[in-house]
Amino acid sequence: MSLSRLSVVLLCCLAAGSAGASHEPWVTIQYPQDRDKWWWDDAWWDEGRLDRPENHEVEMTRVEYTSGDVDVPAYLFRPRKPGRYLPVLFQHGRRGLDDLTLRLPRRLAARGFVVLAPDVWSARFIEKYPIRHDYRSEQDVARGIDHLLSLPGIRGRRACVVSHTRGGYLTLKALVKHGRQDRVACYVSYYPHWQDPNAAEPMQVYRYAPEVNDLKVPVLVFFGEHEQYQRLRPIMEGIKALEQKGRKPRLIVYPGVGRGFDFRPPRVRTFADDLAAKDAVRRTELFIRAHLSQAP
Repeated sequence: MSLSRLSVVLLCCLAAGSAGASHEPWVTIQYPQDRDKWWWDDAWWDEGRLDRPENHEVEMTRVEYTSGDVDVPAYLFRPRKPGRYLPVLFQHGRRGLDDLTLRLPRRLAARGFVVLAPDVWSARFIEKYPIRHDYRSEQDVARGIDHLLSLPGIRGRRACVVSHTRGGYLTLKALVKHGRQDRVACYVSYYPHWQDPNAAEPMQVYRYAPEVNDLKVPVLVFFGEHEQYQRLRPIMEGIKALEQKGRKPRLIVYPGVGRGFDFRPPRVRTFADDLAAKDAVRRTELFIRAHLSQAP
């Protein structure tokens, strides 16, 4: 092909591309939450009104509860103002509980909840960031739900569970295998590990834990668009399975962020991380209030 003919072909291609681009962007991305725009707010769109979350001063105490042959240490967060508050169990993931991950249960308590955060790794002398999964920890989480609901100053007879990473698997097993769904009104998890950590690698990448099929409480899941640890597919497939069963799970994918957007430290934190973290806490609060208010 001659140089002049090649130039004509290239110009034609560019013209065609420009014509197409005038109707649609070059790349279109639809996130799960944009399919039916359930988040639409007429009051904001038409009148410019923003909701105003409550803020509470929070106090933290250390507590323990018994699970079989061990005492499970935990942190209890509650609003400083006296009163009865809705109960939430926060379950940590592989990282355990430290100065960064304790920020999320504190933020939930600041919204006006009593939050119990069990330290199930310490209970069984499990090192931080475990690879193997100790199945006894699932029972420890289930007992944590029981302990939370026995505390004074609790409003109602059911709790909600909030978790991240492997905590998503621990709470899933506590509800389904250990029979605590009748004590819980909703399940919220940030980028949950929805597979048995001891399962073979192909199961980690391509399959979700079968217990997801039996999760009957309302579900809200968050993860970032740039999730970097291959958990996206099990989450998406698990959500799809729940949708097919008519259980209406809610999945939110935050553009421009990856794992840990809720607790990434200042030296690596981005503006997008902060926007996602604030939005997720507020949506978690509203989700919990909506479902605990309906609980018997």
